Amino acid sequence: MTRQLAIGLVAHDDKKADLVDWALAHAAFLEKHVLYGTGTTGGRILQALPQLQLTRLKSGPLGGDQQLGAMIAEGRLDILIFFVDPLSPQPHDVDVKALIRLATLADIPFACNAATATLVVKGLDA
Repeated sequence: MTRQLAIGLVAHDDKKADLVDWALAHAAFLEKHVLYGTGTTGGRILQALPQLQLTRLKSGPLGGDQQLGAMIAEGRLDILIFFVDPLSPQPHDVDVKALIRLATLADIPFACNAATATLVVKGLDA
């Protein structure tokens, strides 16, 4: 991979710790790219990895999911890593569905769990 990628990082509340753990395990890859994280998720990642080039957006329910969606629609996001909690209801489920829909329509790599995110990273880092 020769160019920097724009990567969106977001996780539902019960998956934030999993995303931080995943980011720690893949810090060498993430350090090479430009990252965007929704409010709390981005803050937790930066606490663990302050060296990352990560821009914090608004919290997901307060517009962060929509900010990432706008970036996808404008062709400014290359990858979306969104650790989804399928067992907890989300009050902003409509925003989440819209974000997933945009990632699918834009045909960008979209990982909703650690296993898929790891495969995406390994594929790009080869």
